[in-house]
Order: sequence, then C-alpha cells, then structure tokens
Amino acid sequence: MDLDFALEHMPRLLKAAKLTIELTIFSLFFGIFVGVFFAVLRTSKNKILFFISYYYSYVFRGTPLLVQIFIIYFGLAQVEWIRESFLWVFLKEPYSCAILAFTLNTGAYSSEIFRSAFETINKGIVEAAEGLGLNKVQTFFKVKLPIAIKQSLPAYGNEMILMMKGTSLASTVTLLDLTGVAKHIISTTFRPVEVFIVAGSIYLLMTFIIHNLIKILEKKLDHKSNT
Repeated sequence: MDLDFALEHMPRLLKAAKLTIELTIFSLFFGIFVGVFFAVLRTSKNKILFFISYYYSYVFRGTPLLVQIFIIYFGLAQVEWIRESFLWVFLKEPYSCAILAFTLNTGAYSSEIFRSAFETINKGIVEAAEGLGLNKVQTFFKVKLPIAIKQSLPAYGNEMILMMKGTSLASTVTLLDLTGVAKHIISTTFRPVEVFIVAGSIYLLMTFIIHNLIKILEKKLDHKSNT
C-alpha cells in the first residue's frame, strides 16, 4: 500500500463524506416520522390502515434498495403526469430522488422497530395514564412514544448505521458521495486498494461515532428513568 498516495486523496474523500453525512441525516430525519406514522397505522384496529402499513413495510423491506432508487429516479421520469406536475421540480434531481428512496426504505424498517416497541408497552401503564385523565393523543405523546423510543433505541441505532452505509448507492444516480468519489479516483488512477481502504476507514469512523452517540443516549435515558 502506498501511504503517500492514500494521504494525497484523503482530503477529497473527506470532502465527499460531507454529502454522505448529509444524505444520512436527511433520510433518517424524514424516515423516523414515516416510521412512527406507519407503526401507528400497523397497531390500528382498522383493517385498511393495517394492510396499508403492512404492505408498505413488506414491499420496501422485501426489495433491494438499489432497485428502489432506480425505480424512483428512472421509473418516475417515464410517467407523463409526474413530468407535467409540480413534483417534477423535485423528482428530476438525483439528490431529491436519493433522499426519497432512502427515506421510504429506512421508514419501512423503522416502522417495524417502532411497532415492536409499541406492542411491548405494558397495558397497565396506558390504562394508568387514561385513568389520570389523559386522552388518546396525550397518552401517545407523553407515555407511549417516550417508552417506545427508549425501547427501540438499540435496534434503531443499527438502522442508522445500515442507512449510512446504504447511502453509498447514491453514486448509482450520479451523486458524488464518498463511494462515488472513490470510484472516480479509481477510474483515473487504477489504484483501488489504497482508495477503498481510505474510504472504508471513513465509513468505519462514521459508524464508530453513531454507535457511541447511541450508547451515550441510552445511558442518559436509563439514568433519567432511574431518577
């Protein structure tokens, strides 16, 4: 391995990592709302809402993320009414399509994580909240959601890491994220080993940061619940 070559291209890869971080943050931000929304639908007694949530999760968890990106980026462009609508302002951009695909994908996995957390909540806690006079909305936001977040945090931390690594597929729709820039450098230098070692190290660093942030948050929530 040529260390000088690796150090020479590290600043360029670190700069590209900013786009990877940006895609991850936006996808997780929107995805968590999508996940909670469909998790609530999944726990609904209404069969229509239940099946909508079930099949959304089934489709996006059952198909490769790469296929989802291609369908959204290339497939929607073939639909005439979309090209003629206001949606085309966003869907014609690879950046918007990538975030939409990542959001829907992580939302599907997140919905299963939160659904499981909601279902493990002790019914006695919910009944106690209702006995204190809280309505269903207040019970959800003040009792059920905080408990679900705490219980789902370890699993959601894994989803955050998977989503961060999944953003590497953004390079397939011309976005120059960390993987995209790494591929471009390799295509011009024909030195894949050094480039991928540096890129992999950056991904590993981001994974380390996410992992430790989740651990810190878990400890804070545990400390808060014990006091």
